[in-house]
Amino acid sequence: MADQVAEKVSLTKQMAQQWRNGVYGIVSDEAVLPIGEVGHPEKPLLVSPAKVPRRGLGSEEGRAALIHAVTHIEFNAINLAWDAVYRFRDLPKQYYADWVRVADEEAYHFELLSTRLKTLGYEYGDFPAHNGLWSMAQKTADDPMVRMALVPRVLEARGLDVTPGMMTRLKKVGDDETVAILEIILRDEIGHVEIGSRWFKYFCDERALNSEETFQKLIDDYFVGKLRGPFDYELRQQAGFSIEELKGMEKLASQS
Repeated sequence: MADQVAEKVSLTKQMAQQWRNGVYGIVSDEAVLPIGEVGHPEKPLLVSPAKVPRRGLGSEEGRAALIHAVTHIEFNAINLAWDAVYRFRDLPKQYYADWVRVADEEAYHFELLSTRLKTLGYEYGDFPAHNGLWSMAQKTADDPMVRMALVPRVLEARGLDVTPGMMTRLKKVGDDETVAILEIILRDEIGHVEIGSRWFKYFCDERALNSEETFQKLIDDYFVGKLRGPFDYELRQQAGFSIEELKGMEKLASQS
């Protein structure tokens, strides 16, 4: 299992470097395969989000469980970035460059977190995890505009809301090593969500759609009763959200 995970991370870094070196182009004659279940190692055991155990941060096990949850998100984010590269064709070169970069950075985040887990005596796969991110990738596989709206700007952007509080809690228990890693991840994730925002607006402009109205309609359609706040206005604005979009999300979250 560890070998499979290490191979995915290694191949991601190799592919990203080869892209930067100009080895790979963006033209492919192969038909896009239907999206299915993503390949994943035997562990962690995948359960529904409600069944992922929550532990306090006062013990090493509790901190390891939190770090493991973030590690799993970063592992899934590698798959999501590569699927965005693979699935959606005939787009500007910058689109592919952006998502190759995201895949590379997510692999780096995964390495940082999995190394931290090992210092606490744990491995990736030692705790249960959920598969919510990939489920939404499957639901948005037919339209890059919808994918950009709902995966980077809703699901992944949740990290912008919760990571600062997570860092505060970890500082209180003296876990400065994990805080330093989360600082790197938060900085990069603002950029990743901004990439989603930028390409969502690109697709809206191409279709002569109002991006704010379209975003509101999509979260209404896909997240009724499921959207959670509060939202970090400052970080989300850095990542390309408008005040109107954030107010619309607040309204929907209040109904959840």
